[in-house]
Amino acid sequence: MEIISQDKIMEVLNWAYDKALTGVAGSDSSFDLADEYLKTKGTRVDQVNALIRWQNTKAGAAGFVTGLGGLATMPIAVPANLASVILIQIRMIAAIAKMGGHDIRDDKVRTLVITCLAGDAAIEILRDFGILLGKKMTQIAISKISSTVITKINQTIGLRLITKTGTSGLINLSKVVPFVGGVVGGVFDATMTNTIGNIARDIFITSEFD
Repeated sequence: MEIISQDKIMEVLNWAYDKALTGVAGSDSSFDLADEYLKTKGTRVDQVNALIRWQNTKAGAAGFVTGLGGLATMPIAVPANLASVILIQIRMIAAIAKMGGHDIRDDKVRTLVITCLAGDAAIEILRDFGILLGKKMTQIAISKISSTVITKINQTIGLRLITKTGTSGLINLSKVVPFVGGVVGGVFDATMTNTIGNIARDIFITSEFD
């Protein structure tokens, strides 16, 4: 049973983000994915929903998940299927951010993308740091995120993983799965991915919250 430190999980997330931007063999980059869906019919929300549905129904194929190229460069001590799931979900979120007109190379946007992996808790985490997202306000909110806040949010995401495992200082990778989207017998957790996609849409496209 593998265990991983908070620093290591952040290394994995950052690795996945870098790969999402550049693309890997067998998988387009977030830029390519965004451009593909921006060409489809409907409103921007319709286009994003189509992207989310694709991730829910097709990205979970075991061959796709474990067959992605570039996994040889992933951080050590991380199972290939878990790294693949993280990569697939981050690529989806970053593509949605790009479709919303955001610069996904920007560290502030990067932090919001990673925060989306927290699913329904993402908005609460951002609010805890004074990042209040509302209608047409996401771009302004992003511009006000300081480097200190970026670091603290990243630490919070890591600590959230540790809290969910109940292990002090170490993360049991078998329990990380619910956070990033479960893999059960190589099958992608469509429910969690759908939640993450919806949160990303709310943050980067509609910017409307209850």
